[in-house]
Order: sequence, then structure tokens, then C-alpha cells
Amino acid sequence: MRPIPRRRALQLGALGTAGVVVGGWGLARQASSPGSTRTPSGGGTALTLPSELVSSGGVLRVELDAAPRTVTVGGERVTMLGYADHVPGPTLRLRPGDLLQIRLRNGLDEPTNLHVHGLHVSPEGNGDNPFVVIEPGQSFDYSYQLPPDHPAGTYWYHPHLHGTVADQVFGGLYGAIVVDEDEPLPVARERVLVVSDVSFDGAGNVRPASPQERMMGREGDLLLVNGQVAPVLEGRPGERERWRVVNACTSRYLRLVVDGQRFQLLGMDLDRSPIPEEVDEVVLTPGNRADLLVTLAEGTTTVRTRGYDRGGMGGMMSATSGPATLATLAASGDAVAEGGQLPQLPPSRDLRTGEVDRRRELTMEMGMGMGMRGRMMSFTIDGGEFDHERTDQQVAAGTIEEWTIRNTSTMDHPFHLHVWPMQVLEERGRAVKEPRWRDVVDVPAGGQVVVRIPFEGHTGRTVYHCHILDHEDLGMMGVIDVG
Repeated sequence: MRPIPRRRALQLGALGTAGVVVGGWGLARQASSPGSTRTPSGGGTALTLPSELVSSGGVLRVELDAAPRTVTVGGERVTMLGYADHVPGPTLRLRPGDLLQIRLRNGLDEPTNLHVHGLHVSPEGNGDNPFVVIEPGQSFDYSYQLPPDHPAGTYWYHPHLHGTVADQVFGGLYGAIVVDEDEPLPVARERVLVVSDVSFDGAGNVRPASPQERMMGREGDLLLVNGQVAPVLEGRPGERERWRVVNACTSRYLRLVVDGQRFQLLGMDLDRSPIPEEVDEVVLTPGNRADLLVTLAEGTTTVRTRGYDRGGMGGMMSATSGPATLATLAASGDAVAEGGQLPQLPPSRDLRTGEVDRRRELTMEMGMGMGMRGRMMSFTIDGGEFDHERTDQQVAAGTIEEWTIRNTSTMDHPFHLHVWPMQVLEERGRAVKEPRWRDVVDVPAGGQVVVRIPFEGHTGRTVYHCHILDHEDLGMMGVIDVG
């Protein structure tokens, strides 16, 4: 284990393009896909939730082993990567003020590390440090101290070693984190739903992405919920369920729809609305999480994702996250009365009327021509590919900044900042009316997003990047130092 990766530069893979996604279970046919593929199709089994590890006495100590695993997907035995004997890894359940300690063992044949996505914890030392390198056969002890006022919500963990992130997440290394409220909501049940995608070759191994798929951002042949193909969620009519949905896909956007059901949005990422919002669909970029209430109507229906056009390369190649069925929802038996009244929360903090200490502009770009490391295309922020030894943004601790994040490319790019949440002021050319806090914001092709960021609570050096993980690995990431 070496927590000083600024001295190490990893070689990045070549570029690539994804094909067009078509229906089914999220089947993505790639014209460039090498060799034969295996596409497990078995669905219809009852949904299983990831195992849970719960804090006790203000502490949660966890051991995770990143290693190849033989698992069952769609009724077939395949080999994926995992933190335990199942994919996704265990759900880590915490409370504000808890101490989370994770010993990560690396059983892979390449280096790895760990990122606790969305948690407001220190990026230094053994904290949420993206510059740590854990070599094969080594282990590293992480320690994350949540502040007493840490927002309740749904978060997740996954590798973050530059140059390996997309392959390792696509392979199966991910899991949910839940920070609970003081009082549970009056619901019949809570479900953690980790959505991911994957492709297998003819031997049942995770299929490597082609150079073209990397350029567009890979999308897998199979769309999974908690590692299952089209599982069944069962309940009784009238029951109100809480769904914590994590988009753990490397590149795929999700437009969630639950046909014929009452569908309410409690919040996104670390944000909770004072009153649940009635919605028809919820869009999650890669890395986003949604906190949902679903009130079951009698009968059987589907949980779906509608198609989403992520853009393309001058009309020659498109990156469309196609429509697909995620799960079946079946409500039968005697109807029950809806649960009790939901507590109304106070309004979220609002930075719009205050002063800002500094304004910055960042530009996410894709360019043809010879990029760094000899590639035929570059993925940059402010014209530079990622360099772990360079600091791109120097920020004074305790200040509030306004960032305008522009996207000059022909594809959408979800922008993620580690450690410090962002209040969205403007997106898609419109001002946001209510306080909206995110740690991943979509920056549409040819568009911009305006956010305000309070750099409070922690100091240290970390990163911001595109959360299409292939684009991150290919250079669309920068370094920020707060101190």
C-alpha cells in the first residue's frame, strides 16, 4: 500500500465508442464487439437486497476484499469482480457523526483504491483520498469521520485509481452507503436498488471495452438491479415503499419510470426536499442517487428506464442509453392503508442571496487530433488532461465560490466534485427556483451549469471529473486543493 500516488502515472487505455442500445434487458449491440458474447437472460426471480453492515456505538468497521468472484447472473455462472461473495458489495449503514473504518485488501492483478462517493469527509491521508495506490496483494486502512451534521441520504463506494476506474466498476466493484435519519420514515419497507450494467464474453468473463466504446463511454449488454436480471419486487396494494436507487453504471443514463404507480421524489444525491415531489420520471446520470417513494397499485407492472440521448461524434456515432426493463413490480393480496404522514423537513440551505468570494469558469472538452500519450482524441478540462502532480484549482478554505461549468463537446458530461456538495443555480439555460444540492450535475452538450460551492468543513487535495468513467480515465479530470 502506498498513500503517495502523486509519484505514479498509470498508462491509460486507447479510446473507443459505444454502439446503440436497444430494448430487452438493456442489450447493447456493438459493431466492434470482439469475439463471441454470452448474454444471460434469466429473469423473474425475487429481488434480493445486498447484505448490510450497520454501525454500532458510533463506529462501523468493515473488511472488503476486491477480487474476482464466481457469481450467478441471469441463471448462469460468470466471473465478475466483487468486494464480497456477491455483487454489489454490502450496504454500509451509518448515522451522522459515525466513524467508518474500512480495511481494503487488493486481490486483483492491478492496483486499486476506494472512493466514498458523496460523503462529506476529509480527502487527506487515510480519508477519501483518490491518490492512494494499493498494489496487488496489499491492503490499506481507510478511516472516515462523518461530521455530526452530515446529511442523511444515499451514497456509494467504488474504486477511483485513475486509468483503472471504468474497468473495475464495470467489472462489479461497487456498493451502497446509507446515512440514516434520526427517525425512520413511515413506509412498509425500504429497498436499496443498485443499478449497473455489464457485458460478458463467451467464456463468462467480463468483456473488455473496445477502443471505440471507451471513447463514447461503454454501456453493457446486461442491465442489472442488485446483480440480478429483471428481478420481481412483491408487495401489497396500498403499501408505500422507499427506494434508494444508485446509478452505478459506468456511462449509462437512467430515466426511471414506474408504470401505473404513485411515484414521488424525496431527493437526489445528498438533497432532501421539504415535501415529496410528484413526478412522472427521474433522470439519473452515472453516479447520481435517487430517494423515491412508490405507492403500490394492484396488479403487475414494470420498472423501466426510457431512452436517453447522450450525444455523439458529429452524427457519425451516437451514445444512446436505450429503453430497457429494470424489474417487475407485483402487488397482490388484501389492500392496506397508506402509511402515516411524512415529516416535513426545513428548507435546504440557500446560497443564492449571499455573496461569493470568487467566480471560476471550467470547460469540459473533447478534441480530435493527437492527444497526450499518443491518442487520436483528447478528453480535457480547461485544455489539460489529468496530471496528478498538477494542481488545477487552488481554493481558500471556508470560502464560497461560484463555478460556471461549460461543455463545448457534442456529448453530455456529468460533472462530479469530491467532498464538497454543489448548490445548482442554473441548468439548461434556466435558473433553478428552489435550493437543489448535488454532487453530480449533468452538463449537456454545448451547454453549461452554474453552481455555488461552500468549501467548508475540510481541507485537502482531491479531484473533480466527468462521471462517465471512461472519460475520467482518459483524462477528463482535474485536481483541486482547498487549504
